[in-house]
Amino acid sequence: MAEIGIGIIGGGYMGKAHAVAMSAVGAVFNTTLRPRLEMVCASSKASAENYRVAYGFARGTDDWRELVNDPKVEAIVIASPQATHRAIAEAAFALNKPVFCEKPLGASLDDSRAMVAAAEGQVSMVGFNYIRTPASQFARQLIAEGAIGDVVWFRGEHTEDFLADPNAPANWRTQGDANGTMGDLAPHMINGALALIGPIKSVIAEIETVHNNRPGGIVTNDDHGQLMCRFANGAMGQMYFSRVAHGRKMGYAYEITGTKGAIRFDQEDQNAIWLYSMDEPEATRGFRKILTGPAHPDYLPFCQGPGHGTGYQDQIIIEARDFLRAIETRSPVWPTFEDGMEVNQVIEASMVSSRSKAWVEVSSV
Repeated sequence: MAEIGIGIIGGGYMGKAHAVAMSAVGAVFNTTLRPRLEMVCASSKASAENYRVAYGFARGTDDWRELVNDPKVEAIVIASPQATHRAIAEAAFALNKPVFCEKPLGASLDDSRAMVAAAEGQVSMVGFNYIRTPASQFARQLIAEGAIGDVVWFRGEHTEDFLADPNAPANWRTQGDANGTMGDLAPHMINGALALIGPIKSVIAEIETVHNNRPGGIVTNDDHGQLMCRFANGAMGQMYFSRVAHGRKMGYAYEITGTKGAIRFDQEDQNAIWLYSMDEPEATRGFRKILTGPAHPDYLPFCQGPGHGTGYQDQIIIEARDFLRAIETRSPVWPTFEDGMEVNQVIEASMVSSRSKAWVEVSSV
């Protein structure tokens, strides 16, 4: 086993998740590379010191350039705001350092294209954690094996309610396209659709702001959006994204219909998947709830008991395993920066469609 020095830029919500994952991944998956928490970067020296102590880093800084250029930092996790992603990634790749970047890949399609160019020949990954649950990995496996036949229809959503209250004050989330629902929530389900069904050929979308004025300021980005799409394999699709969906806390959910059956999943019940097979006897034919267990992908390293379940943090640990594997083998591990750019391209096509009120070919943007 060999140590690898990890630098994490951003110590908040996702910074903590990645620090915990890097601390645990060696024990969970018995990885050849063992992360060493070398440096954390935050917006101030005081915050950096707090995160250093809390998470167990050797050092802290308020300057991401110091972290990127430090020779003891051998791989970098970007968990800072979208507008910072491009500059950090380009600087890291110039030093041949592997980069894991939280979604979305940059603050725009132009950013993501520049980041893909910088990542050529380098190790890169994008953070789309929800598709890594054992249940969703199993869904991908079932579809690939033809268990539900040819996919003809997909419905997906990522709905939450953290801004459903119109009296919730304006904040950084209500400013700028990158922080709106299409920039924040939509990437996860679009990535899920691409992973489960395949490339998206064309879209028609509507995107709007529900609460234009909030205490403390005007909202400059979107609250919810919907799109219809046609996949490259011919399947029809529809998706809905919202941060104002009352009662939804982690509404990452999808339903897939094939020629021989169907699959349903809801992240709020992330340790179960529902499977329908037309081959069952008519008297007992119906959706079956399948609880995940050691027979499903990436479950056993966490728990030996079927139905005991995995959680949010475990998804991030699986990502850490994949990132370390990519570094060790110097081979691409999904999703790479190119996969992240594909998500941004679908989002940009949706934005164009919403403005033009017309179908848009994804390849045209």
